[in-house]
Amino acid sequence: MIPRLRLGVNIDHVATIRNARGGDHPDPVRAAQIVAACGGDGITAHLREDRRHIRDEDIARIQAATDLPLNFEMAATEEMLEFALRHMPHAACIVPERREERTTEGGLDAAGQHNRLAPIVARLSDAGIRVSLFIAPEERQIEAAMKLRAPVVELHTGEYAHAEGDQIAVELRRLADMAALAAKNGIEPHAGHGLTYENVQPVAAIPQLAELNIGHYLIGEAIFTGLEAAVLRMRELMDAAR
Repeated sequence: MIPRLRLGVNIDHVATIRNARGGDHPDPVRAAQIVAACGGDGITAHLREDRRHIRDEDIARIQAATDLPLNFEMAATEEMLEFALRHMPHAACIVPERREERTTEGGLDAAGQHNRLAPIVARLSDAGIRVSLFIAPEERQIEAAMKLRAPVVELHTGEYAHAEGDQIAVELRRLADMAALAAKNGIEPHAGHGLTYENVQPVAAIPQLAELNIGHYLIGEAIFTGLEAAVLRMRELMDAAR
């Protein structure tokens, strides 16, 4: 029997809407509480260098408001490392970050940045924080995660989400192969980026995947249906795929 697939909900863009006008509404903490109440498995939040959505104080408030595990997305910088060590999230997902990008574009080059990443991964792990690397579904990146002793990788599904025609099957096969390779080598594979009601099920059906992290689409749908309904619909589709 294939294990239940966990759903982590990224609430960054609730904060994006809040920050567009200033003030405190809508509050990402309330979003986290709704996700917890309707059966979500985790909360993801990315504290960016420019604080364009989640703010420093949001992290502690989210942790205090719900018992769901917090997946803290962070750049590989000393500032973010020290922040993670102060707040002790359940997991820290190291992502690439460029100030000019709209969202995280592409995966972390774990293979090319081993020497930079190794001490960060080690310090997080030593503190008891579960480290994840947000990487492209490529063999060299899985091998790099093995060398770095990262217990988790999150496979970037953006190429799959944006593929058309025959390329969809190619990208899906790549995700499946790399999830299998990670699992074979003792790394828990997750996936996320660009997943929607329309494209989530083929990814959710990959048996080795343990968790999907979905944010932008769910917050967008929540505008029309409410966050609880959006999360429940995604949960239904994921369960049906398993």
